[in-house]
Amino acid sequence: MIEINIISALSDNYIYLLRNIEKNITAVVDPGESKPVEKFLNDKGWHLDEIVNTHHHHDHTGGNRQLKEIYGSKLIAPIYEKEKISNIDVFVSDNDVISIAGLETKVIHTPGHTLGHVCFYIPHENILFSGDTLFYLGCGRVFEGSMEQMCSSLLKLKNLPDETLTYCGHEYTQSNAKFSSYIDPYNELLQTAISEINMKRTNLEPTIPFSLGKEKKINPFLRVDDTKFTNSIKLQTTSVVESFKEIRLQKDNF
Repeated sequence: MIEINIISALSDNYIYLLRNIEKNITAVVDPGESKPVEKFLNDKGWHLDEIVNTHHHHDHTGGNRQLKEIYGSKLIAPIYEKEKISNIDVFVSDNDVISIAGLETKVIHTPGHTLGHVCFYIPHENILFSGDTLFYLGCGRVFEGSMEQMCSSLLKLKNLPDETLTYCGHEYTQSNAKFSSYIDPYNELLQTAISEINMKRTNLEPTIPFSLGKEKKINPFLRVDDTKFTNSIKLQTTSVVESFKEIRLQKDNF
């Protein structure tokens, strides 16, 4: 049995603390800072066995050093970012199958936001940690990679089962919802999701995790390969990548 605790950090980051109750193993995903993780662990009386990074940005790795020093935790991170993340113990790359909190986990290389970004998919639990590649109703900005890479990365994630629950790196959902509603105003499923999102945020609740199956129907960035959708929003493009680029640039300037 796996327990996932959501820890808010910095201005809008989420840190995920995984607890394998049966095996007594605890892992943290993307600790942007150490103090809230230390407090949670101390309150529970847990030891931190593993630190997991999706990419090198400081708001996802800022707590690494302190947590390693305190707990002697093993750091798991993408080999592609070995020059940008210090003191990695376990390097991972695309299609590797590794253990996180005692659970079989597949590594998915998703370049775009950064060149070395990876996501972690736990099939037996139907869980995806998407970092800053896929957000609820959005996707990460293309900083280091190309639009083509980011588009390909998102379509990789789209191929995962509908039952997948996705845990992303930030609470950007209301902002993403405004853009999604602007570009796709007649999507009834989207409007229902937005009502649920707004209620959660009014109650100061996280909007995470979200269902990948539903996301495939309401996230414009996961629908760039759907000509019915791209035609409905009047995209004058000739390829899936061009459709993605157009929507991403619209969001950047929204």
